[in-house]
Amino acid sequence: MTDIQYLFPETYQASRERFRNNLSAVQAKWKNAKLFQHTLSYDNDLTIDWIYAEAEGGNEKIFMLTTGEHGVECYVGSAMLQRFVEQYMPKLNPNKTGILLVHAINPWGMKNHRRGNKDNIDLNRTFIWKGGFDSAFNPDYDKIDSFLAPSAKLTNIFLNNILYFLGLGWHVAQMGMSNFRYALLLGQYRNPQGLYYGGKELPEETRVLMDLYRQALSKYDQILHLDMHTGYGPRYQMSLVNSAFEKGNSEEFQKRFNYPLVVAATADEFYAIRGDMVDYIYEMWRSDFSQKRLFSSAFEFGTLGNTLYGLFQSPRVMIHENRAYWHGAKNERIHKKAKLGFEELFHPAAKNWRQKAVADADQAFDGILSAEGYF
Repeated sequence: MTDIQYLFPETYQASRERFRNNLSAVQAKWKNAKLFQHTLSYDNDLTIDWIYAEAEGGNEKIFMLTTGEHGVECYVGSAMLQRFVEQYMPKLNPNKTGILLVHAINPWGMKNHRRGNKDNIDLNRTFIWKGGFDSAFNPDYDKIDSFLAPSAKLTNIFLNNILYFLGLGWHVAQMGMSNFRYALLLGQYRNPQGLYYGGKELPEETRVLMDLYRQALSKYDQILHLDMHTGYGPRYQMSLVNSAFEKGNSEEFQKRFNYPLVVAATADEFYAIRGDMVDYIYEMWRSDFSQKRLFSSAFEFGTLGNTLYGLFQSPRVMIHENRAYWHGAKNERIHKKAKLGFEELFHPAAKNWRQKAVADADQAFDGILSAEGYF
């Protein structure tokens, strides 16, 4: 494979500028393509950007690619978006196919290298279909809240690693590993400084995407949507993560897309989520547009791996970063060490990891776009 390091941006600003400059490439195929921005209400320099073009010969189908729902994950997401623009967009038929490309759903998180938005809200716990933000949801989270979000300065990484593994062992012994992971990852709506916090009301970032999805489902007969994520799954094999509402089974999709790893976002195959964005699209479709054809899924690029090591290390890294963010660290060295582990969890610097991630994305783009009739 040729050098792909240029695909991975260094900063939010550089990534956004590159995305905006892609407008001319899109307009070369779709003359009606336009660049749009939603400026966040609290910072004029933070924008959700998207390029949209209608199919020129009728609204038969649309392809949507979204990035950066978890801000820090947009460094990899931006790379995959650029890869799509350069290698796969030229193969689409602008007469039959519209296109919607979204850069940095969570621009604050991307700029500040955090997963949540400025209020620590995990946007992928906010896409709740006709439901409220119930503070009592997921009561088992209370059993692990103080373990996951210690309210004290990060003073010693080595000591806190020991305390983490002792605490993890105790909680797993009390709850069982599956119940612990379920309570951890499902989402919670009461501790604003905790992990996987879903907030108390709909964030503006979520509203913007909800509107875009409704417009797409309203206008087109066939909708294909791919969302970019990093963190979970095997380190050297991207997982295609389907909605729990997708009726087809994972083995069928592996054959259909000629892709080796497809899982459903359920507790059995991946992990369960309340307020998941892809699930929201399916619920909108089931409720209001079920006569249309929809496939929506997420590319999940694993980083630490899905061994016991990876499963145990991911929460540790997130706990240390979150603790240093809210309560500080004893010194700059400790703070940098906590942040470095977090960065490696969501966008690894290793060249071989990046090369395999791009190769996996290529295989998935080819398989999905072909199977769904976009090539």
